[in-house]
This record gives sequence, structure tokens and C-alpha cells, in this order.
Amino acid sequence: MSGHGAPVLEPVDCSDLRVAVVAASWHLEVMDGLLAGAERALDAHEVGESTVVRVPGTFELPVVAAALAEEGYDAVVALGVVVRGGTPHFDYVCSAATDGLTRVALDHRTPIGFGVLTCDTDEQARDRAGLPGSREDKGYEATTAALLTARALRGITGR
Repeated sequence: MSGHGAPVLEPVDCSDLRVAVVAASWHLEVMDGLLAGAERALDAHEVGESTVVRVPGTFELPVVAAALAEEGYDAVVALGVVVRGGTPHFDYVCSAATDGLTRVALDHRTPIGFGVLTCDTDEQARDRAGLPGSREDKGYEATTAALLTARALRGITGR
């Protein structure tokens, strides 16, 4: 199971951080679960307000994440899901999203919470989406990672 060995990260006060969530629209049930998980993490970390932007699909996440980073957000959470099909489309979209979001994080020195599920089946996606009965809550995890990384950067750079 992919969640094996995950750290236990206690919520910390992130009320001073400006946070945005960019979420794809494909696979609505899974995306609703990921967004709900992100909202739970934002609440747990005391983030009062956040911006949520919906985009058509996972491929579109990096360009909007870059725009949000340019607007001065302290952390951006990217949520999406790609389910393997019978064509190479899966590989292209997964690679483009991963490479693009990594580039945004490095170019803008902005933490990007990577909440992109890359699954072989719809069942695997639902099991990671934080839905009732899911074994994992990747929306929560990605948001927590972005917030704690933003807090760490503040400690280093003072920004």
C-alpha cells in the first residue's frame, strides 16, 4: 500500500499563510473527496480563508498553479486524478502534470502540495480520495505537506 511509512504530521497554526487550491474537474466523485480532504487540512491548520480554482483536467494544473504562485500565495495545493486507460495518454498527462508542478515549485519557490492521483483503476482512486471507506486521504496529505513546507520556508527565508 502506498501509504505505508507515512509520517504523522501534527497540525500547526498556519493562519498567517495565503493558500490556494487548484483542482481538476474530471472524476467528480474523487475530486470532491480530494477537495474535502484539502478543506479538512486547511481547517486543522487554522487557515481561515483560501482560494479554490477549478480547471478542466489534471493537465491544466501547472499553468494555474504558476499564476497563483505569481500572485504571491504562500502555498498552492494541486489536486487531480488520472486513471490509466488503453492509450499512452495516461503517461503523457501524468508526466506533464508532475514535471509542470515541480517546475512551478522550483521557479517560484512556492510549495506545491502534490495531490495528483495516478491510478490504474477508478477503485484505486476512490480508495485514496478521502471518501467514506477510503484507506487514504491524499487531499488532506497534499495540503498538509504544502502548509508545513511553506512554514519551513518562512523559517529559512523569513518570507
